[in-house]
Amino acid sequence: MLNFEPILDNLHCTMKGIVLITLFFLSVVGDAQNIQQEVKNYNTDSGIALQGYDAVSYFNNKVKKGKEGFSFTHNGLTYYFSSESNKERFLQNPTKYMPQYGGWCAYAMGKSGEKVTVNPKSFKILDGKLYLFYNANFVNTLKKWNKNEENLKVAADKNWKKIIDLK
Repeated sequence: MLNFEPILDNLHCTMKGIVLITLFFLSVVGDAQNIQQEVKNYNTDSGIALQGYDAVSYFNNKVKKGKEGFSFTHNGLTYYFSSESNKERFLQNPTKYMPQYGGWCAYAMGKSGEKVTVNPKSFKILDGKLYLFYNANFVNTLKKWNKNEENLKVAADKNWKKIIDLK
């Protein structure tokens, strides 16, 4: 009589392996799609976040241009830093330093839900978070934001959620 038990055991192990590899692959593809979506919604200059400014420097209230030599890519976005120590601080908690609303103008996000470009030197730290604003052609939206910050922030949060939920 033939013994098929070893063959069936090998087949069972092989099927488990195929299932695990398939699940892993689907997970990686899903993560890549989420990263692509985040990059799509983010205000970048050719994949460079914050127009190359150092995200950590905003929290020291001294906005500095970053350097390509001190860069790090997080969720598909490349951040430049002015020093190795700022890069290390970012690596410890990237979400702490990322600008709100994908780096788009906070005022415009609150007022109309639009993605409006910013002047990276026009910013505000509010409750430990970075908000950026449009400031050109005699229009400074940070001043407008400050006049109605509470209502604009609530509206901006809702509008941004709609944008990111369109995945």
